[in-house]
Amino acid sequence: MLTVETRHAIDPATAKGLDTAGLRSHFHAGGLFADGEIRLVYTHYDRFIAGGAVPAGGQLTLDMVKECGTASILDRREMGILNIGDSGTVSAAGTDYTVNKGDVLYLGMGSGPVTFSGNGRFYVLSAPAHRKCPSKLIRIEDARRVEMGSAETSNERVILQFLHPEVADSCQLLMGYTQFASGSVWNTMPAHLHDRRMEAYLYFELGPEQRVFHFMGQPDETRHIVMANEEVVISPPWSIHCGAGTGAYTFCWAMAGDNVDFTDMDMVAMGDLR
Repeated sequence: MLTVETRHAIDPATAKGLDTAGLRSHFHAGGLFADGEIRLVYTHYDRFIAGGAVPAGGQLTLDMVKECGTASILDRREMGILNIGDSGTVSAAGTDYTVNKGDVLYLGMGSGPVTFSGNGRFYVLSAPAHRKCPSKLIRIEDARRVEMGSAETSNERVILQFLHPEVADSCQLLMGYTQFASGSVWNTMPAHLHDRRMEAYLYFELGPEQRVFHFMGQPDETRHIVMANEEVVISPPWSIHCGAGTGAYTFCWAMAGDNVDFTDMDMVAMGDLR
């Protein structure tokens, strides 16, 4: 079963006037991981797609998505798939990939239908592509590791980069996830912007009673969205994106836009946040 929800892009002046329900209707996506289903959110920010595929021991095939306007989803797109569950299999272009928890699979443009099977919980990301890059399975040990932050500022963390120019070639999709040291709760702080690219966060590995307070908006007009386990937040190019959790968590970040330079960001001084 496939369901697709469309999210239209809005400008910062409109976002400024939204109440809690309005913010969530535009930028929050929950319930994406349902047994026996593929659930996608198609955004008008760089035509980015995020969603979940949970075969639950069976088999699910992702092929035509009407919103993409092509016979098959990857005819003019690329895809990144993160498994946040038990080991599972992803099949595309005649190849079966065993994707373990924490691994990322990249599928290049033209890979055809994508079939998910086994007991994985697959986080699916896709962006338009203008060239074909080779498909590649990236294990955790093959990711690029970047250690940042400190215990003193409550943001000691390791950034694992999977879809990154030094790890796997892609057209415009960047993807990885961040893990925190014990006692650290702040992600992406100090905050930054990158008007050249949109971004999406999947918060996962939260306890059932834990939450992440995700901050968004222009630096002088910040807002927050309360995030639970396995929920996604869409970050427009004009928005900051950072958060603090009430307990341990991991978040998957993914970007699409003008370039694949991970360090292309405009830092925001703490004194400029409102």
